[in-house]
Amino acid sequence: MRYPTKEQVDNADRVQLLTWTRYLPSPGEAYLNGDTDVFYKKMKEEAEIMDYILQRQKETGGITPEISKAVGWDG
Repeated sequence: MRYPTKEQVDNADRVQLLTWTRYLPSPGEAYLNGDTDVFYKKMKEEAEIMDYILQRQKETGGITPEISKAVGWDG
């Protein structure tokens, strides 16, 4: 699963935001075995997107048991 763009995060609903939180790999994880400079660059970029996803989650009402179950978490 690829990290979304900031624009995609802006347009996402609560379920999509939590889906990304649930299923995206840790920032930089996909680049661990490659070039160190690329890893750090991607880790920084992806961490900023993940922080933005979490911010948007809070702005849209946070996590509820219903949304949590909809994306595969049991609340």
